[in-house]
Amino acid sequence: MSLTEQFNAAAEKVKSLTKRPSDDEFLELYALFKQATVGDNETSKPGLLDLKAKAKWEAWGKQKGKSTDVAQKEYIAFAEGLVAKYA
Repeated sequence: MSLTEQFNAAAEKVKSLTKRPSDDEFLELYALFKQATVGDNETSKPGLLDLKAKAKWEAWGKQKGKSTDVAQKEYIAFAEGLVAKYA
């Protein structure tokens, strides 16, 4: 199975969690997913009052410079940990 196939499989597994991960875990998962699929965050910073969007933007920004392959590998490992913890 290729890295991309493993990444897609991990993304599908995360959708079937029976318990809700913490907000920090969601942010980490989101940031790794965005870095793996889009690359570096080049979007403008959200407004000061949009706290959810700002948290997501900042989490993604912390992944800057990480290659697609590295982000996919980290996402797979993190997702597997969440599945083991919350499935």
